[in-house]
Amino acid sequence: MEAAVHFAAASNVAPELSVVVPTYKERANVPELVRLLDATLGGIDWEVIFVDDDSPDGTWEVAKQISRRDPRVRCLRRVGRRGLAGACIEGILSSSAPTVAVMDADLQHDETLLPKMLDAIRGGAELVVGSRYVEGGSQGDGFSRIRAWGSETATGLARRFLDIDLTDPMSGFFMIRREKVEAVADQLSREGFKILLDIVASSPEPLKTVELPFTFRERVAGESKLDSLVTAEYLGLLVSKLSGGTVPVRFLMFLAVGASGIVVHLAALKVALHVFTTSFAWGEFVATVVAMTWNFLLNNHLTYRDRRLTGFAFVWGLLTFYVVCSFGTIANIGVANSLFEMAGTGPWVAGFAGAVMSAVFNYVVSATLTWRK
Repeated sequence: MEAAVHFAAASNVAPELSVVVPTYKERANVPELVRLLDATLGGIDWEVIFVDDDSPDGTWEVAKQISRRDPRVRCLRRVGRRGLAGACIEGILSSSAPTVAVMDADLQHDETLLPKMLDAIRGGAELVVGSRYVEGGSQGDGFSRIRAWGSETATGLARRFLDIDLTDPMSGFFMIRREKVEAVADQLSREGFKILLDIVASSPEPLKTVELPFTFRERVAGESKLDSLVTAEYLGLLVSKLSGGTVPVRFLMFLAVGASGIVVHLAALKVALHVFTTSFAWGEFVATVVAMTWNFLLNNHLTYRDRRLTGFAFVWGLLTFYVVCSFGTIANIGVANSLFEMAGTGPWVAGFAGAVMSAVFNYVVSATLTWRK
């Protein structure tokens, strides 16, 4: 298949445009995307940077094979790191071009829009967004009804709470002056999928923006990487930006998991007491273990999805999480009791302070021991 693809000779001129494409299990789409870019970007000095999260299907191998024939194609293979936002940031910062575009590898973004986007940048725009919601744009057949509803809801939340004047801040198809990303790179979250929203919300001054319509196409090969977890990550990013970036997205997700663990704890306690008729002490012990296990599983699947533990590491991680949470409980009781008895605070204030102390302790220590990089 690859032998049939023709690549134009690359020039020695530094690229004017870098196209950053985050990938994970997109082996079948990489050669076709390069072919489409080659056909579309005639007369433009360009490069494409595939940033691959160590795909098990060998996506990075395909990209590197193509790069040996066509120097306009580059590949960054990330080992031990996961996440679309982080991949986009690394790709953009590694670019040598003054202008960068971000698009998906699944062929759902319309590559023929790239020359128009670049013309807008040349004309003075700092950011050009491929929008599904301006006149002439469409979600097409690329979104299910549920994903379409989720996208529209997320867009409404971003525009209302972050005061972002974009019709499609959830778009993953945009072009921007590289210097604008470099200026806010240290403020951007590496977790999640919505890098455009993060860039716009982090920029100290409004970016000169143009939105161009495009139709979201149906995926050709592979499977979507977007799932229900993206909604939780997005809400975490929204709250983080509302706090001025002082509260990390990952910590917010850790807290959300902990809140769900309280519900699981109470449900397990009720089952132990009323179904198995245990004593309260044994019921509380069982409920605590069940809740800690629930928190570990959910954090491993959601909060630390980029460091997800498997095999023996999963078992060891669960054991260390039990230990961490046990010490966190001791810290909770110690802080709350000290404030209540020695400082004279009310029980609710003391209890809240103890819970905050426990949450921070569990988050910091589990990140170091359980899900260390």
